[in-house]
Amino acid sequence: MTHRIIKDEIVKSAKSVLILGPRQVGKSTLISEIKVDLKINLADEFEFLKFSSDPNELKNLISLNKPQKIFVDEIQRIPSLLNTIQYLIDENKKLKFYLTGSSARKLRRGNANLLPGRIFNFQLGPLIASELNSDFNIKKALSVGLLPEVYLNKVSSQSIQLLKSYTALYLKEEIKAEALVRNLESFARFLTEVVQSVSQFVDFTKLAQKAKISRHAVPRYFEILEDTMIGYRVHPCPALMDDYDLIKHPRFYFFDTGVYNALQGNFEPSLDRIGVLAEQLVFNQLMHSAWAYSEDIQINTFRTRSGQEVDFIIKLKNKLIGIEVKSSDHFSSSEIETLISLKNKKLIQQGFVFHTKTKEEKIGPIWSLPLQKGLKELGL
Repeated sequence: MTHRIIKDEIVKSAKSVLILGPRQVGKSTLISEIKVDLKINLADEFEFLKFSSDPNELKNLISLNKPQKIFVDEIQRIPSLLNTIQYLIDENKKLKFYLTGSSARKLRRGNANLLPGRIFNFQLGPLIASELNSDFNIKKALSVGLLPEVYLNKVSSQSIQLLKSYTALYLKEEIKAEALVRNLESFARFLTEVVQSVSQFVDFTKLAQKAKISRHAVPRYFEILEDTMIGYRVHPCPALMDDYDLIKHPRFYFFDTGVYNALQGNFEPSLDRIGVLAEQLVFNQLMHSAWAYSEDIQINTFRTRSGQEVDFIIKLKNKLIGIEVKSSDHFSSSEIETLISLKNKKLIQQGFVFHTKTKEEKIGPIWSLPLQKGLKELGL
């Protein structure tokens, strides 16, 4: 089993912890490696009904069994349970809760008490390069992504089937069963158009026309994708808006290349797709690596109306860093002239090209590095 970096912080945490992350990233597996005295799985319908029908069930269980470490899985299914957990923590300082959830939206919608001052919040994504080390296979990551069960499966046909089931489950469970949208068909059309728009600048009006949905539904549907941790909008860099006339539309990326490929029905990183897949992978690795190391990261876009462009401008450890993504290590300095210009003007502190090959070289003030080496240079 691959060691998850976040586990060390969770184990040594002096307070209870809440771990949020998409389905199947390994939250439950992670906590199962920690010895707990009581486990409550709210994904199980019997458990769910028992705890939702009796507000005192948790108190009674703890009074009866005297546990000190309690694991509550899928806490977003009963947000009100957090009020009871706060009471129990306040009453008994020795109690330590491990809570996991896959939807910040359901917690907010249920007016959840996120226990400020009593609990540490963590986020967990799919596997990252520094967790896999020499087992990080970039071609495999581009094809089936990095969900643990999918990536670590030795049979590629099984990995693909798992991903197909995952995307079907998302529409059924996360969207329909939780009644996050009134019209599942309109959301499905929206999702189809979003899949085709990954890495592009998204015009909400045009997307609504293509999906045949209301323009006002588009931001709400994007919020659903973000709150269920399935994907994220990336907005223009605020720190560079005074210096450049930037395109204001956001870009969008899914949380995993394999899930994106499953939604497209294509798992082949062919020449016509490799550029978008490489961008998607770099975005995922930047975000999820920052989560693993508990680093604050802000990821933004940079494209001017005159055509100057850098794939990502990130703010990490109080530095502004430009990152250009290439699917090859063969390119000219003219292809990264905007990145070089930003660095020479000292508008960014560092600039990198991250690519999917093996060559390392310096082009002017910019280092061109394989993705895994580039992440290490960032401390991720």
